[in-house]
Amino acid sequence: MKYDLDTGMGTRIGLVVLSTDETLETEARSVLAGRDVAAHHTRIFSDNEVTAENLISMQERMAASASLLPGELDAVGYGCTSASALMGPDLVEGQVQLAHPGVPVTNPISAVVAGLRALNASRIAMVTPYSAQVIAPMRSFLESRGIEVVHNLSFGETDDRRVARITESSTHAAVTEAAEAKGVQAIFTSCTNLRTFGVIDTLESELGLPVISSNQALLWHVLGRAGTDARGWGPGRLFQTEGVRTAVA
Repeated sequence: MKYDLDTGMGTRIGLVVLSTDETLETEARSVLAGRDVAAHHTRIFSDNEVTAENLISMQERMAASASLLPGELDAVGYGCTSASALMGPDLVEGQVQLAHPGVPVTNPISAVVAGLRALNASRIAMVTPYSAQVIAPMRSFLESRGIEVVHNLSFGETDDRRVARITESSTHAAVTEAAEAKGVQAIFTSCTNLRTFGVIDTLESELGLPVISSNQALLWHVLGRAGTDARGWGPGRLFQTEGVRTAVA
């Protein structure tokens, strides 16, 4: 019997998701439901213990993991904020592009920088689940890109399985406290495994400040780099701004 072929969905993105992550894919579905976007996921092994050493070790597996994604992608997002800061965006991009040459690549920490610039926010408070060992390089990365971290509040959790269970009400309380820091222009909630989509809009309304999360920024940026206008698709002020098609310096 004869059959027809088409070109598939209008936009094709890839997501490299940590093996311990229980949140990124769920929050991505809430953004992409009903859209002309195909999101293809692959997993990369990540130790449950979130340490700098364990995070950096993912670079050895990144190209192989990315190779499991289908071809002809418009952009790829690597889903780990802290590892991206530790390894650097260039290494992340290089490893993914070994499997997908020439395809635009982003990651949460670069996406957050792009998002903060789009919102004209350069003084932030940061809410994280991490230990001090992991927070320090993230802070250095942001400050090297002109983002001043005036306050950091952490849950102090090193087990990624427990991070996925931190309630959104806990994050709401932490962001509210972090927003009290003097001169803060935005709040950044870090970690793709930390649930935030249910509280971002409420927090922005209550605080009068933009709230950017790792997953929100990653999805906004990977769609922008894929050439898709995703305004109105997700939570927060960030998804009211036009996506950025270029890489972040």
